[in-house]
Amino acid sequence: MIDVLAVIAVSAVLAGIAVPQFTAGIERTRALGAARYLANRFALARMDAVAHSANAAVLFSADGSTFVVAGYRDGNGNGVRTRDIGSGADPLVDAPVRFSDLFPRVSLFMSDPASGPSSETAVLMSFSAVGTSTSRTIYVRGADGSEYGVRVLGATGRTRVLRYLAASRTWIDVP
Repeated sequence: MIDVLAVIAVSAVLAGIAVPQFTAGIERTRALGAARYLANRFALARMDAVAHSANAAVLFSADGSTFVVAGYRDGNGNGVRTRDIGSGADPLVDAPVRFSDLFPRVSLFMSDPASGPSSETAVLMSFSAVGTSTSRTIYVRGADGSEYGVRVLGATGRTRVLRYLAASRTWIDVP
């Protein structure tokens, strides 16, 4: 009986050590998945713009503590504009999704979270028919504190996912 209690005690201690590490790994993976999801949304918008010879865009609209992400295509030849989206001139091509529904406990920021909260309620990432785009970095933070940036390079329209290393205060490419 004493042997069984000793085994249970050791198992409880090991589980107490392993569970927080496992949970942190899940949260880090969820944040990285969110960053890769955004990079793929941008890549799809760029491909849509080139394939249809019309500007395309990804719109981030603030909705409480999260953002709604949706894709649009230029319908009247003057680029994707929020005014044209509102009037229906620029049609929806990717259904709007609440970011927090896809990635619970992952926060989305339109500017570097270290610089304080952004006052932006809508951000439009535009991609042209020749593959160029709006230059910007969108930031993602996981519940474990892991931070990622999705950088869109304007001249090429290509996206990169970056990870922030707090210890060295540097951003590195995620392969």
